[in-house]
Amino acid sequence: MNHLSSGTSGNTSATRRHVLAGAAAVAVAGLVSATTQAGIAVAGTRPTSDDPFSSRGRFKGGIDRKVINQWAQDTWNSLVAMTHPETGLPADYIGESIKDPQRSGFTSPTNIGGYMWSTIVARELQIISAKECRDRLTQTLTTLSGLKHHEPSGMLYNWYDESTGEVITSWPENGQPVTPFLSSVDNGWFAASLMVVRNAEPKVAALANSILRRMDFGIFYNKDARPGAGAGLLRGGFYDQKPDVGTVQGNYLGKGPDVFYTLNHYDVTNSEPRIATYIGIALGQLPPAHYFATMRVFPDTCDWSWQEQKPVGEHRTYHGIDVFEGAYTYRGMRLVPSWGGDMFESLMPDLFVPEADWAPKAWGINHPLTVRAQREFGLDDAKYGYWGFSPASHPNGGYSEWGVDAIGMSSDGYPSDVERTSVDNGFEGCRPATNPNPSWGDGVVTPHAAFLAMEYEPVEAYQNLQKIQRDLGAYGPGGFFDAVAVKSGTIARRYLSLDQAMVLGAIGNVFGNNVIRRNFVRGEVEKVIKPLIEVEEFGAGVL
Repeated sequence: MNHLSSGTSGNTSATRRHVLAGAAAVAVAGLVSATTQAGIAVAGTRPTSDDPFSSRGRFKGGIDRKVINQWAQDTWNSLVAMTHPETGLPADYIGESIKDPQRSGFTSPTNIGGYMWSTIVARELQIISAKECRDRLTQTLTTLSGLKHHEPSGMLYNWYDESTGEVITSWPENGQPVTPFLSSVDNGWFAASLMVVRNAEPKVAALANSILRRMDFGIFYNKDARPGAGAGLLRGGFYDQKPDVGTVQGNYLGKGPDVFYTLNHYDVTNSEPRIATYIGIALGQLPPAHYFATMRVFPDTCDWSWQEQKPVGEHRTYHGIDVFEGAYTYRGMRLVPSWGGDMFESLMPDLFVPEADWAPKAWGINHPLTVRAQREFGLDDAKYGYWGFSPASHPNGGYSEWGVDAIGMSSDGYPSDVERTSVDNGFEGCRPATNPNPSWGDGVVTPHAAFLAMEYEPVEAYQNLQKIQRDLGAYGPGGFFDAVAVKSGTIARRYLSLDQAMVLGAIGNVFGNNVIRRNFVRGEVEKVIKPLIEVEEFGAGVL
């Protein structure tokens, strides 16, 4: 669906959208956070003298650090099993066994980045030694230095063979052809990991910087994507050879041959592409106003009544751009929605940028409300008994997008159950409600989503994960399995490298002194991004 005349569309990365079982192609205010209440060091800061851990290693409020340590160790074991010993590149996924791992045969820039930041977390948590950390990073970065990439922009292709480092041109599962593609959001996660690594491990900084310096996010930036708005948007990505799908030929860098851009732009603020936005702005490759050209929510007029619900809010101006600070209403809350209502889009960028700390009137309100909305939906609305919904494996095979439909902009929504139940509350004055009170079916919870929530509701997330492990049995030698249907008990018994990397990233921040954030923001990120986002005031809050 196009959101703007320029051809914008929903914000789900190619990595998260591919079908794991044989994909043929890439589609291309005044709320105090529970984190502060629980005594965890606030994002981006050092722990205070009021250490949240007691001498017995038990977290105040009932979190057992030994359990956290075991989860982290097992999760790391799965990532080690995914990683090819000769290249240092992780597979996209493996099955249930970590002793005899059956690797997927392909990987992505996001997966590779996730493995590298997980290696830093493993060292921080003393799962591995400093030497092993350096050796692993050196191996991976050395392989990366030799990978084929788009020379003018420095961007990586979206799929590589993890065993050889060669660009994928046919899917390993079925041999169907793949046209090499370069994704803005996946290169964003890769660059974010490089920025963590260069600061966290000085002995590999030169290697990491040599790769980062060649990357220019200006290749994705269409300054004319929103005529009259004052700034442009990022394209979803491009092909360097003309594909058999609709594209726009051009070259925003003005160097090298033309490329073939996807028709879509990333136009929603509360979604994963904002990591590429942050990096491009911090590195001086994108104008700061671009951050405000993305939309917090779509307009409240009938022309936009296809969206999930009618937003409420007011207009404010930042960097000369008129911003509709709208929000959706759910269970006594107003919050800025993501595209699909999932935890990944909202909170994965927060693993790197201490958004709640830096933008207290915006993300500082919205992130805790997003977690609360997910928890209350799972426990009180759908009555699944568990919560945490984000794109992941389908318990019956393949891959699917999971979320809380009511807090996602997409009218189709990301479902929370196997039956793909959708809520429709209508759009006041434009279209009537057709299904305001649905009956929910076999709910699918995804453990990595609960780990992302731990920054804001640590005790609640921990207890939820314990129940998933104990009562649903969705746990193996490599940590939590990727997803589980709570009513039928059907488990997706496999591990995805990105989801496991989010688990370790969250543990590393909450229990490892913000190891991901503090290393990512050092230097230009804090200097440029903090003053950019701290001025904003969302329309979010508690009614």
